[in-house]
Amino acid sequence: MLAPTLSIIIITLNEQNQLPRLLGDLANQSTQDFEIIHVDSNSSDNTLAVSWAWAHRFARYQVIPMTRRGVSLGRNTGANKARGERLLFLDADTRLSSDFLACALSDLKIRRLDLGIVPMSAKGLSWRHKTGYAAFNVGIRITAWFFPTAIGACLFSTPELHRKIDGFDEALTLCEDCNYALKATQMDQTRLGVLTSRFAFNPRRLDRDGLLHMGLLYLRANLRRFFYGELYTNEIPYRFGYANKTTLIK
Repeated sequence: MLAPTLSIIIITLNEQNQLPRLLGDLANQSTQDFEIIHVDSNSSDNTLAVSWAWAHRFARYQVIPMTRRGVSLGRNTGANKARGERLLFLDADTRLSSDFLACALSDLKIRRLDLGIVPMSAKGLSWRHKTGYAAFNVGIRITAWFFPTAIGACLFSTPELHRKIDGFDEALTLCEDCNYALKATQMDQTRLGVLTSRFAFNPRRLDRDGLLHMGLLYLRANLRRFFYGELYTNEIPYRFGYANKTTLIK
């Protein structure tokens, strides 16, 4: 079988409810020239069973169960197995319109981008979410010019770029996606841009922790990164996701 244009890498940890929604979106894409690589971080629910049940819906689908947990580890594991010309990293609670892949791939090709940062869509959400998302989207467009920030829940790259920058830094527990984008800009002749396409995702973490609180948390984190470097030293406790895990940032 010929190599696909795109390798889609999905990472999960206890996402038995969210994963089918994303896979349904991918099954309905107007272009199907992709492979799916599902990397599971040792889920304790039925995520793997759900994934295997969906596998027959796609021409190219593989499941990689890991015994260790880690967002960056999962993304790097999937990228190492990819055969596509481009990479797309997705979280399980990401949602995509049926023309998302076709439009995004066209944008990447026309602009000859190596790294494509995707803004967030707040369609159907409350005015509070729309305000917060709009502010964040403005932020990623402004910082793209001098200190890029990115959203790992939906991020395009290439195998060549991924190898050049040694993938996602597995020592980081926060802003590993922003670090990925920053490393990319430090490579010669790398083209980075913010795409016109947008992705949606479940705002459960924002609702759990508070939209303002999360916004300030990431603002502080990125300001610290800008002035002092990456977040390798942990001081501020933060419970990430829904895996009963505590992540600390400085």
